[in-house]
Amino acid sequence: MSRLLSIALAPIRGVGRKFSDVSFQTGGIVLLALAIARRFFPPKIDMRELKRHLYAMGNRSVLVVAFSSFFVGVTMVVQATILVQELGAYSLVGWGAAYIVLRELGPIFVALMFSGRVGANNTADLATMVITEQVDGLRALSIDPISYLIVPRVIAMVIMCFILTIMGNTVAMVGAAIMADLMLNIDMYVFWKGVHDLTKLSDMWLGLEKSVVFGLIIAMSSSFYGLNVTGGAPGVGKAVNASVVTSAVGIFMSDYILTFIIG
Repeated sequence: MSRLLSIALAPIRGVGRKFSDVSFQTGGIVLLALAIARRFFPPKIDMRELKRHLYAMGNRSVLVVAFSSFFVGVTMVVQATILVQELGAYSLVGWGAAYIVLRELGPIFVALMFSGRVGANNTADLATMVITEQVDGLRALSIDPISYLIVPRVIAMVIMCFILTIMGNTVAMVGAAIMADLMLNIDMYVFWKGVHDLTKLSDMWLGLEKSVVFGLIIAMSSSFYGLNVTGGAPGVGKAVNASVVTSAVGIFMSDYILTFIIG
């Protein structure tokens, strides 16, 4: 009887464990965010570390984001070709591309790329420092790990996610314009006129506001899992996986919330 009861309650225990894990992770990220915010009153930012991370996270991501964003714009026009030809809505192609890229596709795509490259690397870097007791060494030297390690990384990730989104949106629009000219024979002037006449400034700002939130989500989740790694070297891989998954979920959830509230 007790065995049957144990089997019947197993799914409930599994749900309870998952809920407990999610609650722990959410609470941990919130506490880390509060600890970071406290370092800004007064500001405790290592400018040398900030500059180093801005270069490492941003400059080295430019080619990857630009190359991928170009094909996002190209693919978008290819997918819309049949519908545009059936409806004869050639003058709306520029506006449609700008509306989708600036508000949704651009910020989300860049954020996912940023999470996979920069967020995962940040988690692995911090987790390795924890495993090798470098973080404990900083504390032994009376150096605050949050101020020295985390704050510069968070600021750099937010700034570079914002800048890379601007660049990615621009490259995607150029790719869309080129493909519209090649496949639909839409003159560049007609394409960009549609963008200029029909796209609102609020569409662009919504996407950029999202990029700031996405960058913060990636920074917080990657830093949290990096600092709370367990299980030695195998735990580093698990922390990276958890960081990327959590960032992706947070990106899509916050995208819905921001679109619902602002858009």
